Amino acid sequence: MAGTTFSQGRGKDTFNPEDLPDYHDDFISQGDLDAFAAALEAPTTNPVTALNDWKPIHQKVKKSRSRKKARNKDETREGFVYTLLRYPILLGVLGWIVFLFIVYNITRLYIYSYEVIGGWRGRRNNIRHELQRANSYDEWQRAAERLDADLGNEKWKQDDEYSYYNSATVSRVTQQLSSLRQKVLRENLTNGKMNGTSSSIGDLKALLESCIKNNFVGVENARLYSETYVGTKNLVQRFIDEVEESLKIVLDNQELPLKEKTDFFRHLELNYGRTALCLSGGATFAYYHFGVIRALLDAGDLPQIITGTSGGALVAALVGTRTEEELKQLLVPALAHRIRACQDGIWVWSRRWWRSGARFDSVDWAKKSSWFCRGSMTFREAYERTGRVLNVSCVPSDPHSPTMLNNHITSPDCVIWSAVLASAAVPGILNPIVLMRKNKDDTLSPYSFGHKWKDGSLRTDVPLKQLNIHFNVNFSIVSQVNPHINLFFFSPRGSPGKPVTHRKGRGWRGGFLGSSIETSVKLDLQKYLKILRHLELLPRPMGQDWSEIWLQRFSGTVTVWPKSIISDYFNILSDPSPERLARMIRVGERSCWPRIRFIDNRLKVERVILEGLRRTMKPHGGSSMPNHVQEQQKADIGRGLNEKVFQAEQHESEDEYSAPPPRRQSTMFQELERQASVLWMDDGPTEAEEDGATTTDDEGQDALAHNLSVEVDPKED
Repeated sequence: MAGTTFSQGRGKDTFNPEDLPDYHDDFISQGDLDAFAAALEAPTTNPVTALNDWKPIHQKVKKSRSRKKARNKDETREGFVYTLLRYPILLGVLGWIVFLFIVYNITRLYIYSYEVIGGWRGRRNNIRHELQRANSYDEWQRAAERLDADLGNEKWKQDDEYSYYNSATVSRVTQQLSSLRQKVLRENLTNGKMNGTSSSIGDLKALLESCIKNNFVGVENARLYSETYVGTKNLVQRFIDEVEESLKIVLDNQELPLKEKTDFFRHLELNYGRTALCLSGGATFAYYHFGVIRALLDAGDLPQIITGTSGGALVAALVGTRTEEELKQLLVPALAHRIRACQDGIWVWSRRWWRSGARFDSVDWAKKSSWFCRGSMTFREAYERTGRVLNVSCVPSDPHSPTMLNNHITSPDCVIWSAVLASAAVPGILNPIVLMRKNKDDTLSPYSFGHKWKDGSLRTDVPLKQLNIHFNVNFSIVSQVNPHINLFFFSPRGSPGKPVTHRKGRGWRGGFLGSSIETSVKLDLQKYLKILRHLELLPRPMGQDWSEIWLQRFSGTVTVWPKSIISDYFNILSDPSPERLARMIRVGERSCWPRIRFIDNRLKVERVILEGLRRTMKPHGGSSMPNHVQEQQKADIGRGLNEKVFQAEQHESEDEYSAPPPRRQSTMFQELERQASVLWMDDGPTEAEEDGATTTDDEGQDALAHNLSVEVDPKED
């Protein structure tokens, strides 16, 4: 069907591969492929072999075919009891897990029937079908607004009160911001210029610094967007719009000192955080990501920070190496003509699998994936070309070394296609990969001492903690398509843009009974999977611990999970046709549209903050974006110098007087309590703190209260 087009609300989606930019350009050279092949064949060590001390070295020695133990005593501490009870416990727990899995599927079937029979009837069912058939976001939004009106959700939006955020504080801050902004605008009209010496602009800045924080008093709570099909409380929307307009007033002020403006936006960026798009693995299910990205791109809400794992790494590489104009031409069904990873016949790949233990050839995949990465482009070159921060997570081939998040900071000279291959190297599908680096003469050589890496989804499908450390990410958009966990994504109280179908969106999915059974069984499944992992009971097929593919975190602040169909499982390792890719793009878009309003409100403020950083930091030279690691190092160095000065002064004073060290001032009971707290008080990080996904806004509440107390002349309102 070359040349056939169809409309999806953004012009024509072509099936003609000739319309793709750089379609005939492979980008990669044969020299790069040869260097990669040599790195794969190179041994990790150069062993010295001999039959005994009297024979010559490097003699051919027949290798023993004894199988290496999957686990050693350092891991299991195994003894007689472990050996005796391991497999009985393993079989018993696995049998119970299978039973719970069956119960869970029956529960989900009951909930689905409950929603269809009890919620979707008459006019509401007709509007629901319009939502499912929408071909553009505008068309979907019109149907969603009609459904909200039919369910009475507009009345809910007009009512400011809600338990999941502090409506009183939001109302006061919104009124104060509006008053100060209007006052600054009147002063500008009176003086004919932006008067930086006015106290009004200072009050506006102070109030913005107090209220621009991650999830300030709950305004970013997902529950605020889970009661309607589109939008949120009118008060929350007014607050976000007012913050955006007030930030633009400060940004456009010409009289504020440059350093003061730089410090202001840098402080806001640190408090507010960054947004990242995380693309999960999932083999060919990852092509649903194309639709999610296109929906965000059309809405102007594609984040600057993007991370991908396994199949999602290939999609992220395409996004991270292309400009927006190129992406608009590439995210079409004709892109299927460039996806050629699984073209080998069954006889070819079965012989390869028997010979090498992998279905696909690493060098052949390098050649085919390099087009998505624009050849041997490095992470630094991709950042300089597009301004996007591309991240690809990889797992070391040994079971206990830490994972690595490749980007322009941690591995700037690493070649992107090598990281994409490593992130997709599932045992049995693709052998572990050597990362490659680009030298100054544009030749390639092994990176990271020639160590080999595997699929990132095995341990860190969504690397939220590392994103928070490197880029201050605390708001994540996760496109999740992993087939083995897609079934378990269930929101008992609804999700953003998808409220509960019955009781006008205020009830529980499947009723309280259905939701309680679903939650209980799912938590029970997680518990027994953790038992298998912590007791080291699971075997390691192909030398890999597979427990983490179930027990890691797969969701984010906003999670998009496109609805797959049965045929996707049969085609999990086959290239898509243009027609199949067109359906996957359309499904990906429709799954993302309900979350667009939530994402857009978050990025409204973030975009202005980043624009402020670009304008104010460029005149100083260097990068237009802050480097949090360097700033922390500078702060630590400054503190270290101050401590040295203080210690020197103390050393000089010791010559005059030397006092004995003070004793601990505490009673016997206080001392016993202090020592007991070492054993019993749990001060470790919670799961949310480890992922870097949540922050609190308690700090600065005093400043907020002070700013709210600023008097504004009622006549000026």
